[in-house]
Amino acid sequence: MTSLTLFVLCGLMHICRGHSEKFPPNFKFGAATSSYQVEGGWDADGVWSRALTPSHCGRRPVSCSVPLMGLYYDDDESSHKEIRGKGQSIWDRFVHENRDKIANNATGDVAADSYHLWREDVRIAAEMGLQFYRFSINWPRILPTGFVNEINEVGAKYYSDLIDALLAEGIEPVVTIYHWEMPVKILDLGGWANPLIVDWFGDFARVVFNLYADRVKTWITINESVMFCDYFYNIGQFYKEPEFAPFLCNKHVLLAHATAYRIFEKEFRPKYEGRISLSNSVIWIEPASPKDKQLAELGREHVTGRYSHPIFSKKGGWPHSIEKLMLSYSLKQGYNQSRLPAFTKDEIEFVKGTADFFALNHYSTLMIRPAQQGESGKWFLSGSPELNAFLKNPPNASYGVAHDLPVYPTGIRRQLAWIKKRYGDIDILITENGFSTTGYNLEDYDRINFMKKYLEQVLLSIKVDNVSVIGFGVWSLMDNFEWLSGYKHKFGLYEVDYENEKRTRTPRASAYFYACLIKNRSLHIAGECLHMYHSKFKRLVPNGTTITQNGGVLLTAVLLFFCKL
Repeated sequence: MTSLTLFVLCGLMHICRGHSEKFPPNFKFGAATSSYQVEGGWDADGVWSRALTPSHCGRRPVSCSVPLMGLYYDDDESSHKEIRGKGQSIWDRFVHENRDKIANNATGDVAADSYHLWREDVRIAAEMGLQFYRFSINWPRILPTGFVNEINEVGAKYYSDLIDALLAEGIEPVVTIYHWEMPVKILDLGGWANPLIVDWFGDFARVVFNLYADRVKTWITINESVMFCDYFYNIGQFYKEPEFAPFLCNKHVLLAHATAYRIFEKEFRPKYEGRISLSNSVIWIEPASPKDKQLAELGREHVTGRYSHPIFSKKGGWPHSIEKLMLSYSLKQGYNQSRLPAFTKDEIEFVKGTADFFALNHYSTLMIRPAQQGESGKWFLSGSPELNAFLKNPPNASYGVAHDLPVYPTGIRRQLAWIKKRYGDIDILITENGFSTTGYNLEDYDRINFMKKYLEQVLLSIKVDNVSVIGFGVWSLMDNFEWLSGYKHKFGLYEVDYENEKRTRTPRASAYFYACLIKNRSLHIAGECLHMYHSKFKRLVPNGTTITQNGGVLLTAVLLFFCKL
C-alpha cells in the first residue's frame, strides 16, 4: 500500500470518526422566532376585551379569557372593568409610516399569522422533534400602553396557550421578554435613552413572570441590544443620535436586565426555579493583518464586552480598554467627561453576576483594520469613529442572500473560545444562527451546508476546546418578516406561503436534515438523512450543488462508504 493511499485512508478514518461524535446528552436543539416577525394580529382583539375572573379560571386566570367585545365580569357580575386590546409597538408605527423603506412595502401586520396559527407552529416544531422553541413576548400585546395600569388578558392567554401546547409536546418554551417590540408611548418618552425605562422594563418583566414562571424555566430578558442601541441610533431607525444615545442605551439595557434578574431571583426563583440571561448578538472580529491584533481585541470588547463584561466578569463594570478609549476620545472631542456613562459602585454590584448562562446570537465574522484618510463607518457594520477602525468582509467568505452576513464558520468556534477565556466556564446557549435564501425554494442545500459547517465548529468547541455549549437554536423555525428586508430574505426551516391567506408552512430540505440530526444527535447522519432527501425530492442534490463545502457528491459518497465500514 502506497504512502499516499495510507494518508488518504487515515484522513478518511479521521473525518469519519469526527463525524460520528455525538453531541453531549445535555445539548439541546431548537429553533427561534420573534413576535413582530411572525405573529401578525397587530391590532387584534379590538379596543376592549372581556375576561372572566380568577375564581372561574382555576390557578391561571389567563387560561380562560375569552376574546369578546365587552366588559370584565367578576363572580357576581356586579362590577365591571374595561380591558384594552393590543397596543401599538414601535414597529407597528414605523412600517405604517415608512412603507417605502421596507422591501416591497411589506409590513408585519399579518406576517406568518402565528397569533392565529400558533397550533401550526407547535405542530411543525414537534414534527422536527425540537427540544426547545424560543419565541418572544410582544410588550404592548400584554401591556397596551407599556405600563401596568392596563393588562390585555386576551394577549396574555395567547402566550399561555402556546406555552401549554409546547409543554404537551415535550418542547421547552424559551421565552424572550423583549425582542424590540417597545410600546410607542415609551419610545415617545425617550425609550432606552430614558433612565426610567429600567423600572418600566422591570414592571413588565414582573407581569410576565407572574403569568408564566410556573411553566417557563429558561428566560432571555433582552435580545440583541447591540442592534437597537448601537445600530438603530447610529443609522436613525427610530431616532438618530450617535453621540450619546448608543451608550446611554447600553447602560440602561444592562440595568434593566439586572432589574428583571433581581426580581426573578427574589420573587420567583424560590418557588419556580428557572435560568435567566440576555442574548448578545456577537460578531467575531478578526484582524485584517497581523499588526491589527490589538485593534481586533479592542473591537471584540466594543461589540461583545460592553454588553457582557459588566455581567460576566469578576470585577464588573465596563471593560477597562473601552472605558479608557471612550474617555480619551470624548476629551479630544471637547467634552469634559466620557460619553460612556459611568457605573456607580452600587450599580456595578447590582449588574454583576446577573446571568445563569451566556446566550449567544452569532451569524457572521468581520475583519478590522485602522481607518484610512477620509474613511468613516457606522458601528457595527462598517466601522467605528471611536476606534478609528474600518470593518470589511473576510476575503474567503461565502454568502447567502444577505451580503452583510458573510459565512465564516470558524468564527463561531473562535468566539466561543474567547467567551470562555474572558468569562470562565459558563454554559453557553446559542440562541440564534441562520442562513438567508430568497424565493420559494424547498431544496435549500446551501442552508444545510451552512448548518453542517457551523455545527461542526460547535462540536469542535465542545470536544476539543472544552467549552460548555449547551444548545443550538436555528434562526428561524419558519420564514418571517425580516425587518427592512420584508419577506425577501428567508431564514426558515419551514417555508411560509405569503400568497396564501392560510400562510401554509412547508418543510424545506433543511427541516428534514435538522429533524434527522436531532434524532441521531450526530453530524454523521450517513445514509438515513440523505435517503430522506432523496425520497422527498427524488434526487440527492440539484445539478451544480454540493452538500459539503470542500467537495462534491462523489466525495460525500466515498466518505459515507468508509464511515459505514
